[in-house]
Amino acid sequence: MTNSPTPDQPRVIATDAALAFLAEIREDHPDILFHQSGGCCDGSTPMCYPASEYRVGETDVKLGEIGGVPFYISGSQYAVWAHTQLIIDVVPGRGGMFSLDNGRERRFLTRSRLFDGGEACPLPLARG
Repeated sequence: MTNSPTPDQPRVIATDAALAFLAEIREDHPDILFHQSGGCCDGSTPMCYPASEYRVGETDVKLGEIGGVPFYISGSQYAVWAHTQLIIDVVPGRGGMFSLDNGRERRFLTRSRLFDGGEACPLPLARG
């Protein structure tokens, strides 16, 4: 079954476990943001930073918000992932070295699913 196109289709969502972990991190760091890693080894790692310590780039795309926290991806990564919905989850392990999930014995992980049929609507490249 193909879903009808909708401009409200979320590009990024989170599991209940990820939302609970995010709330835990926000107790220590209330103003944060996510940026989807594009590194060769950590391509499935969404990095979580204090908002005041991360500069959103001119070509970064804001995919949406999870738990009230903005979620960005680089323009080049967005071009590759444009037909997918990102699903932020939590797994055991260490977070990225500079990510706020590091040292908590759990880390965020990006899973994805392809949009089907015309379900996704274009998202322009735009800051914040």
